Amino acid sequence: MHWNLKHSSLRRAAAALALGGALGAASLPAMADEQFVPLLVYRTGSFAPLGIPWADGKLDYLKLVNERDGGINGVKITYEECETAYATDKGVECYERLKTHGPTGASGFDTQSTGITFAVTDKAPLDKVPVETVGYGLSQAADGSVFQWNFPLLGTYWTAADVMIQDIAKKEGGMDKLKGKKIALVYHDSPYGKEPIPLLQKRAAANGFELQLYPVTAPGVEQKSTWLQIRQARPAYVLLWSAGIMTPTAIREAQASGYPRDKMYAIWWAGSEGDVKDLGEVAKGYNAITIHNSGEQGKVMADLKKFVYDKGQGSDRNNTTLGTIAHTRGMIISMLQVEAIRTAQEKYGKGKSVTPEQVRWGFENLDLTQEKLDKLGFGGIVRPFKTSCANHLGADWARIVQWDGKQFKVASDWYQADPNMVGPLVKSESAKYAKDKNVTPKNCEG
Repeated sequence: MHWNLKHSSLRRAAAALALGGALGAASLPAMADEQFVPLLVYRTGSFAPLGIPWADGKLDYLKLVNERDGGINGVKITYEECETAYATDKGVECYERLKTHGPTGASGFDTQSTGITFAVTDKAPLDKVPVETVGYGLSQAADGSVFQWNFPLLGTYWTAADVMIQDIAKKEGGMDKLKGKKIALVYHDSPYGKEPIPLLQKRAAANGFELQLYPVTAPGVEQKSTWLQIRQARPAYVLLWSAGIMTPTAIREAQASGYPRDKMYAIWWAGSEGDVKDLGEVAKGYNAITIHNSGEQGKVMADLKKFVYDKGQGSDRNNTTLGTIAHTRGMIISMLQVEAIRTAQEKYGKGKSVTPEQVRWGFENLDLTQEKLDKLGFGGIVRPFKTSCANHLGADWARIVQWDGKQFKVASDWYQADPNMVGPLVKSESAKYAKDKNVTPKNCEG
């Protein structure tokens, strides 16, 4: 039952007791504290193949915390999905409608969209609501001194692009071997697809390769002309910034044009089983970067089966998303949201509902040690990390996986982005944002 409905019914009950003259003799049951988590999703639209497992994973983990742990220190999690279809205007509507829900307001928004993130970033400081963007959003938001309400945890499109270039260089025998080569970016023509361009331009200038840009109009089902251009230009590698139905379309067009799939590197949103399972051998060799250890499902999956799915409460009704990379990433997102709430409780009161502003403090003071991750069941999935006032990224560990025709297999060691490449870009772009928006950066050294 929705919180507002629940409390309005209690108010009616109280009124009835008062009218009956029985209020002095009877008392209402004490309400347990609750914590509201809004769930922006896109189960429809061109990005649905990604959005459905992502949404299922987010929802499943919240159910698990309620069933296994009885909530967060006894505080039950309430939630409500709001369908955006990946449309920015619908996402903003969801944000506006849900931001004040629950006893203390929304605990934080995982917008699931770079465009929606852009739109709510200016609103969040005024509404005092944190925005959690695990692996997406504004890359410069890693600078917490400027973006105090944004948390691009575990990776950004700049760190991802840098790791891709590092892995390509390793295959070629060193960064110096990139000089004179052509590297293409095929990208969804949206804020999401354009995000890696500044970092790749900087890398191209530093390492001497030619960056070729190929925007693809949404939803991405028509790419023939793009891949004909690629066939003529013959880049050494193609980086793919796609999602949803654009991804298998790109792989099929690559095959049709004769472009080798093992020379393709996809962003994590184009690197889950749902993107390639129907292609099978056609996608063999296809590389993707992943923000977590895709070779491990961890204890959390066993807990999810025991406490949620065995009780018939799982979100994956069609037995298609559970255990996939995208579903696991959805669980990671909700786990980070829950741990931000738990961290906030440790400062502001265990067993109590915390405000969005207090949850923001929780996001900024996350300290997920190996011991904590093991206890949560994510020990083999997420690497330990800490956030701080200045660092809203935490850590940017990533690795490459490769499709063997039947499944993704880990194909690299862990990487981190080169701070000499990403760091100055974060600082310059966050400073530009602060100037444009008249934001006074916070002093994080005190």
